[in-house]
Order: sequence, then structure tokens, then C-alpha cells
Amino acid sequence: MIIKSAELETVCGITSRLPENELPEFAFAGKSNVGKSSLINALMNRKSLARTSSQPGKTQTINFYLINGNMYYVDLPGYGYAKVSVEVKAKWGKMIERYLRKSEALRCVFLLIDIRHEPSANDRMMYDWIVENGYHPVIIATKLDKIKRSQTAKQVKLIRDTLGMEKDGVIIPFSAETKQGREEIWAYLEQYLETPEA
Repeated sequence: MIIKSAELETVCGITSRLPENELPEFAFAGKSNVGKSSLINALMNRKSLARTSSQPGKTQTINFYLINGNMYYVDLPGYGYAKVSVEVKAKWGKMIERYLRKSEALRCVFLLIDIRHEPSANDRMMYDWIVENGYHPVIIATKLDKIKRSQTAKQVKLIRDTLGMEKDGVIIPFSAETKQGREEIWAYLEQYLETPEA
């Protein structure tokens, strides 16, 4: 996929009204320190359009990035950040749930999981939540460059088993450093753009 343009178009807070986009939306969910902003920047072919930070929990809004004038990347708030109050976490959760239930343009949800670790209780809850809302989440196993190549298959199986994924569930190992996995994610996006009913 050639990225010709990428711009932050809409930012929605807890009380904001969600945009009623007609172009396809692709949402990205994940734990606060899983590398979501780095992934989105890699997919946009930009270095810093999505804000990355050494301090987790920075994404506190739903951010809509217009890509090539024909689709949106939707950056959902990171979950599981310990320094955020229970009340704020609950509001973020409701905001994400409202988006999953109400967006008519949402085509696919990508759930990011750190390939180095077994999915957490929050990861499992988010996976089940996405499934309950009628989507088949694509798992992006981030931080691939942090493990040995020989460990990849074992860690992918751990993620699949812990989440209770179906055999045909998709897991794409990804590294923001080497960009490995980016072509596979782009191919997945293009598949939805070419056949909207997918």
C-alpha cells in the first residue's frame, strides 16, 4: 500500500459525539505500553503523526486519521494503565464500547498484544469484548524485534491459546523497528477496501 496522505481529522473525548463517517474505519486497540502509536505511525509511513511517549496512557481520546482520502485509522485509548484512576478507566471503557457498538463504518478491529508476554486479563477481556460486538479481531503481536526468531512460533501459539482464538484467527507478528509485518497488515486493509462485505 502506498501512503500518499495521512492527517489527523477528528479527536473525540469522553463526552464527544462520534463522527458519522462513510469511509471505512479500521480501529486499533491495545494496552497502554504495547506500541500502538508506533504501529500507527509505521502504517501511515510517518515518524510522529500519532504521538508516541515513554509515558503510557497518553492516548485519552479516540483519534481518527484520514488515510489516502479513502479510509480511517482509528486510534482507541490504551487500557490497563495503572496510574489512571478507576473512574477514568471506566469512562475510557465506555467510550471504546460506544464506538464499537455505534460505528457503522468500522470494518475491522486490530488488537495489539506484546509478543513477549502471555496476554493479560485486560487483553483477554478486550478480545472477548470485540468478539461480543460482532467483530473478528486481527491480533498484531508487537515488539517482534525484542525476541529471538526461534521464539516467534511458540509466542504466537501462547497468544492464540490464552485468548482462546479460533484456528483461522489471524495473528500478525510486527516490529516497529524493522517494519516486519507492515506489508501483511496493509494487505489485510486492502482486502477490506476491495471487498467491503468482507
